[in-house]
Amino acid sequence: MNSIDLQSPLSGISQRLPPSNLQAEQALLGALLANNKAYERVSDFLQPDHFADPIHGRIFAAIQRRVEAGQLADAVMLKAEFEHSGILEEVGGTAFLAQLLSAMVGIINAGEYGRAIYDAWMRRQLIDIGEIVVNNAFGADPELDGDKQVEAAEQQLFNLAAKGGADRGFMTFKDALIDAIGTAEKAFHRAGGVSGLSTGLRDLDKRTGGLHPSDLLILAGRPGMGKTALATKIAYGAAKSLLEEGRAENPNGMPKAAVAIFSLEMSSEQLATRLLSEEARISGDKIRRGEIQQRDFDKFVEVSRNISALPLMIDDTPAITLSAMRTRCRRLKRTNGLALIVVDYLQLMRPAAGTRQENRVQEISQITQGLKALAKELAVPVIALSQLSRAVESREDKRPQLSDLRESGSIEQDADVVMFIYRDEYYLQQRIPKQIAFDNDDKFNTALEKWQRDMEAVHNRAELLIEKQRHGPTGKIDLMFEGEFTRYADIDLVHGPDDGY
Repeated sequence: MNSIDLQSPLSGISQRLPPSNLQAEQALLGALLANNKAYERVSDFLQPDHFADPIHGRIFAAIQRRVEAGQLADAVMLKAEFEHSGILEEVGGTAFLAQLLSAMVGIINAGEYGRAIYDAWMRRQLIDIGEIVVNNAFGADPELDGDKQVEAAEQQLFNLAAKGGADRGFMTFKDALIDAIGTAEKAFHRAGGVSGLSTGLRDLDKRTGGLHPSDLLILAGRPGMGKTALATKIAYGAAKSLLEEGRAENPNGMPKAAVAIFSLEMSSEQLATRLLSEEARISGDKIRRGEIQQRDFDKFVEVSRNISALPLMIDDTPAITLSAMRTRCRRLKRTNGLALIVVDYLQLMRPAAGTRQENRVQEISQITQGLKALAKELAVPVIALSQLSRAVESREDKRPQLSDLRESGSIEQDADVVMFIYRDEYYLQQRIPKQIAFDNDDKFNTALEKWQRDMEAVHNRAELLIEKQRHGPTGKIDLMFEGEFTRYADIDLVHGPDDGY
């Protein structure tokens, strides 16, 4: 019986040396030693660990340190420094420094040499990541299933891209001014002076100028305040604005971008039911229990047809990781366009696959930093909902403060806008006077009448408290909230509620 030769799937691949360009490394070091001004051509992207030869990296580090300290970094000075440190022989001795000088071709090519060194380093990192991916696929880490391995690989590639320096570098003031004028022109031509994406709420748009690319907005509140309802309203308003803009250009055309909702708490069907309830003005509770009339059901169907064209995309993956969210948003932007990301809610997310944090505060910090990075990378606003700590309940005035944010340090720091939703009616209805607490009926009736007056004053009223806005004013915005339909809308304190939706 012939024996079966069990070989590694990689055994047929010939052994290849990792990419490197030692000649470019020596030529660059020679150019730097001959003229320190050549360092300016590589200083913004090249680091000592990018060199394939560790000795070359140590020499570059010495040159880097001296040049950035305003000191001369030529062969003579480096020889003296290495002798003083006792490492001259480790870096090849005097003969090797002289050899580097002879390898110099010209400082004009220093930038090209640096790019060649950097490119070879990037390829070596890709090989390392590929090796990790292969080993994990063979079961080196039993804790990672297939999906987690994909997420971990994507996270490593993202980290490499970020570490590799995807920064834009300097922009001339003239170009920055052109961008600023373009933003101002959008606000000038749009109704209401909104330069960003409309939220569908008039007063919020006035206060913020709409939703702006690269901004991270935190919408926080205690349970029962209606965070999801307000976020849904904003997502709906933004999608409606995108649809109207698309149809203005082409009546039969599709919107150029979509709104992505990551609903970690509610299913996509529950979220769609809530939107239908808001728009049709039919109680969502009655819909769930089937307690609606035929005319209500007909209206329900009609409204669903009217809003089905809205560019809303819902992902209800529970406990989604940051890396999976980033991948799906990139894909959506590439295929459908992307204008806004809504995350409901922050504390239900998990950090990138393969990362382990010591505590929840560090995890939330990584998530908020990742969401801010995602907003900048894709140039879209990101709205993330957040829970508040129970400290709110212990105060007489239960209006939230920045310190009430759970795991608040990084959330407040990373956010461009922090908003709190507050409804006095929610707390007041819990304080209904009880007859047993009063000595006689007159006192009870007086207290009950006052409570009823107070309830009437705050009925269907909500406050949106903007406590931080990096690019604009803070303050309070009054909104209407209809609990039966979990619906937020503008409120006109002079002429009554604005029912336009």
